Amino acid sequence: MDTTKTPVAPAPVVDADAPEDKAATPGTAVAEPAAGLDAEQAGTTEDAEEAEETDADTAEDVPERSTGVGAAASAVVAAGLGLVALSGSWVSRVAAERQTLIGQIESVSATTAKEKIAALYGDAWHMTALVNGVLSTLALLLAVLVLAGPAFGAPGRVHPAWVRSVSWAAVALGLLGVLLFGLMYFDLLFPLPTAAQ
Repeated sequence: MDTTKTPVAPAPVVDADAPEDKAATPGTAVAEPAAGLDAEQAGTTEDAEEAEETDADTAEDVPERSTGVGAAASAVVAAGLGLVALSGSWVSRVAAERQTLIGQIESVSATTAKEKIAALYGDAWHMTALVNGVLSTLALLLAVLVLAGPAFGAPGRVHPAWVRSVSWAAVALGLLGVLLFGLMYFDLLFPLPTAAQ
């Protein structure tokens, strides 16, 4: 009895996407998807090019937004002016020395001690308070303009947090300087000394 089996021929490969009535051959099974793939790639390339053109058109239509460098610089300048005014500026010192010299010239013709004190010291102190008060007022106004800027600019635009913080610090320094130097100028904080009669 012969127990050897005869080899069975392998079944032909059938493409699942091919129509049922037509048997797929190895050549057509590879060629059809490749053609479909090329068409898809061409469509995607055209879509990408159209998207790039649309992005370029919209980029030209949108105006450039300012970076806020001016507002940041103004906030720093306002805070610096407020500090300089409170610590005493070089301009106020020069103005006070000039007023002292004028007071020395005028004190020659002064008849009373009160007039001499006012001419030698009071006018110089008032000039110092006036100049530093002007610097404080400038710092206050500049800081307020920075804080109010977004309300008059593009809608939805806000300054960075650090710019707002520096601006509020400048507002505080400016208000303190205006109050302090106003009281000094009108002799409410440090009145002029009086000489004994």
